[in-house]
Amino acid sequence: MRLGPEFRQLFHSFEHTAYRLEVRDAYNVSYEHESMRKFLAGEPDDRIWKRSWLDMVREATAAGRRFRRVRVVTLPLTDYSRFGLWGAQSNNAAGEDIRYLPRDKAEAIGLPNHDYWLFDSTKLLHMHFDDDDVPLDHEFVDDAAEIVRHNYWRDAAWHHAIKRDDFAKEQGLGLD
Repeated sequence: MRLGPEFRQLFHSFEHTAYRLEVRDAYNVSYEHESMRKFLAGEPDDRIWKRSWLDMVREATAAGRRFRRVRVVTLPLTDYSRFGLWGAQSNNAAGEDIRYLPRDKAEAIGLPNHDYWLFDSTKLLHMHFDDDDVPLDHEFVDDAAEIVRHNYWRDAAWHHAIKRDDFAKEQGLGLD
């Protein structure tokens, strides 16, 4: 994945909010493969690969900065979406607010069909993936109208999204 230091620095330099819209039913990233295998097998997992992210989120939220994410999911949930829902409990505990939105509702409110990050409502990055759901790179977007449109989509998604714990209960999943 070619995301580079400029992209990574945004997670440390944003002032107020980092927001992500996720619209894929799977993300094919090698560092998750073993954790997903263990999840599907019902085996315990320490998810050591996730610790640096969680530490960064804790540090940012302690300083008053917020991480928010909306995951658009197809129902019934894919194995990957169930894995993500299970894993989101540690993100939420660290201070990242991850919420869920069924795909049919996302389509009804006109959300885009691409992933993006939005930092401080002003820095927009479109995320690119290959046909096998492998992250490729990102594209910085500086067109003001595009940034405003993505802010609108962020607000609409957030308004309609369901908190992780409520969504898990709604889906009848005991993912503690």
